[in-house]
Amino acid sequence: MENSEVTVIMSENVTLNGTLSPLVFKSDGTLQWVDDGSAKFLSLEKEVLGVSMEASRIILKCAVKGGILCCSSTVSLVRRSLVLEASSLDSLQLWYEKLLLFLDSLGRPKRLFVLVNPFGGKKSASKVFVDTVQPLLEDAEIQYTLLETQYHQHAKELAYGLDLTKYDGVVCVSGDGILVEVVNGLLHRSDWNTAIKIPLGVVPAGTGNGVAKSLLDSVGDPCSAFNATVAIIRGHRTSLDVATISQGKTRFYSVLMLAWGLVADIDIESEIWRWMGGARLDLYALKRIFQLRKYNGRIHFVPASGFEDYTEKISQKVASAQDLPICSSSKQTGVQEGGYIGPDIDLENMNWQTVEGPFVSVWIHNVPWGSESAMAAPNAKFSDGCLDVILIRDCPKMGLLSLMTDLSNGQHVKSPHVLYFKVKAFVLEPGSRTEDSTTGGIIDCDGEVLARGNGTYKCEERSLMSYDNLQITIDQSLATLYCPF
Repeated sequence: MENSEVTVIMSENVTLNGTLSPLVFKSDGTLQWVDDGSAKFLSLEKEVLGVSMEASRIILKCAVKGGILCCSSTVSLVRRSLVLEASSLDSLQLWYEKLLLFLDSLGRPKRLFVLVNPFGGKKSASKVFVDTVQPLLEDAEIQYTLLETQYHQHAKELAYGLDLTKYDGVVCVSGDGILVEVVNGLLHRSDWNTAIKIPLGVVPAGTGNGVAKSLLDSVGDPCSAFNATVAIIRGHRTSLDVATISQGKTRFYSVLMLAWGLVADIDIESEIWRWMGGARLDLYALKRIFQLRKYNGRIHFVPASGFEDYTEKISQKVASAQDLPICSSSKQTGVQEGGYIGPDIDLENMNWQTVEGPFVSVWIHNVPWGSESAMAAPNAKFSDGCLDVILIRDCPKMGLLSLMTDLSNGQHVKSPHVLYFKVKAFVLEPGSRTEDSTTGGIIDCDGEVLARGNGTYKCEERSLMSYDNLQITIDQSLATLYCPF
């Protein structure tokens, strides 16, 4: 709202936290008063979570900047209350009605379905909810239904059968895994096209927390449960691209990333050290770099607009798309009845290019951060209709160590050993290790094993797809997230 349009809704001498002061309430949602000779301001939209009236006073429950995080220049938020007492009960009632009317106009959620994963990361999600999320939701007077997931894919089952008319949004207190399960559950419903529109919130309480980090970092906020919950309460929303990964009639829907090679090996094999939390990734990365593997195979892709010249320098043009292992049309292959098939894209008439292996790592990203400490794709956007590819075909071991260090700020993509570009569609043909033709690799999608080759970690376990060709397409702005901007 322009300053010229701002008007005064109410103005009166009131008592604020025990001090008498003239209070002005403006149409942009700003409260202004004087305390100890200094002008004070409070934004209802940005800083007030909820308003309640108790006896002869109004209590504004707030989340305001209150201190510097340890080892960080980021300012954290803290809970505070502002107590307002007016000259009469009639005046107090009027203040309450006007404040509540403004908050109601913001379109904030009033009813939330909250999923907590008690097994993720250091198994602290339940405590995170009780200590941080619950008090903030109560400050905002948001009604919620709480469920703890009991087993793998439980969140998917719940999202698949959830009566969405009862809720304004679904909140995941976990790492990225529960969000991915919810998206897959929604897109397997017969009413997927309306179900996927429900806003989804993410409160970081797992190992990676890549989506939460990407959202909060975009505005310079710390990746904390407090800031994430406040963002959900405020109700701001952003669109999110969703990738459809296809193999025959099998579909998996991805919101974070797909990896094959070094990154996938680190992400999945480090589970033996899960008790360490996020530190397991860094330590296992050292082990895997010094015992470096390379994988045979090839990738095919359609470069995004603006990347055609760059990718032509590193790839070969495909003479005919009919020679590629792709579905002729996403609408012809079929999938379980009622579920989302994928974007309607004419894959055969796109300009495909190919890169031959061997590869150290193939990493495909949908958002900037893969975890709280890894800015995998610094140029990734939430809803640009593209996937960011981070490709390493060869690199000395000491160079890889440097790249892992540079992951913390996204500088690794500037290395001459890294190929970084955007694509509109992608096909992966995974192969065996170069040093052992009988052993394959792991295909990791959003922190879960999508496929395992022979001889890999836990290769005896069943996976959703086989270690074979995969097709990836992107549907722009399909899902919706609560966001801090």
